[in-house]
Amino acid sequence: MDNYKFFQHKDCEYFPCHKMEKIEDFNCMFCYCPLYMMGDKCGGNFKYTATGIKDCSSCILPHVKDVGYNHIQKKMMEVIKIVQEEHLKKIK
Repeated sequence: MDNYKFFQHKDCEYFPCHKMEKIEDFNCMFCYCPLYMMGDKCGGNFKYTATGIKDCSSCILPHVKDVGYNHIQKKMMEVIKIVQEEHLKKIK
């Protein structure tokens, strides 16, 4: 069982914050995507506005049941690796 990977907050005034075919599979676990900081390496469906702001309003990746959680965890391991490498550069 992987119940910890899925959460819905149906009482949220923004639920659902993105359009999806199967609303019962909408995952609120990552209300704010932790991959925003990865820029164009996040793996999601985003675009940049004319002023350079990352617009993720068309991205449902973090909210897809059985896909989003695993994708984010994999990408967070990449973030950890980058931070570790940067730290090693500083201490050498």
